[in-house]
Amino acid sequence: MTSPARLLIVGPQGSGKGTQGARIAGALGIPAVSTGDVFRANITAGTPLGEQVKAITAAGNLVSDELTGKIVRDRLSEPDAASGFLLDGYPRNIRQVRDLDEFLGGRGESLDAVIELSVPRDESIARLALRAKEQGRTDDTDEVIAKRLAIYESETAPILDVYRERGIALRIDGVGSLDEITERITTALAARGIVRSAAV
Repeated sequence: MTSPARLLIVGPQGSGKGTQGARIAGALGIPAVSTGDVFRANITAGTPLGEQVKAITAAGNLVSDELTGKIVRDRLSEPDAASGFLLDGYPRNIRQVRDLDEFLGGRGESLDAVIELSVPRDESIARLALRAKEQGRTDDTDEVIAKRLAIYESETAPILDVYRERGIALRIDGVGSLDEITERITTALAARGIVRSAAV
């Protein structure tokens, strides 16, 4: 890595962004900051935040911008994120893009690259249905899956236009084996000088 990497990975539910994000962050030695992981940990621990989030997500809705933003800002202020980070799940809409810009700008920082995992809608639905069956996730009903994908398409997909205009969006084919997709991502990052080689 030539310098601290500040990355964002974006993709619809079922795109594998959580898995790929963890792989890339591990390869670069930076923390993967996943809002979903933070929320799920609180739900498992039965915290007040967890109970609040559980009720919201069970209905297929998203946690508020204010609450999500506070959690992310707190996490990015921890020492291990000073040398870079990989965001997963935030920002998820234009307002959150502005909030992140303001936060990073206040530290003299900005995102280096945005990894866009491109996966057909049918593929996302099939993966989520399989995950729900394998993990017994009661929140992944057909109705909730469809609602989440609709929210992604209407609210989150537009943020990619912002990052494309800035010239930092990297569109990656998200269909294939885990290793194939990881290699595509690292190759794209290497072309930007963010990693020294495409090897993981």
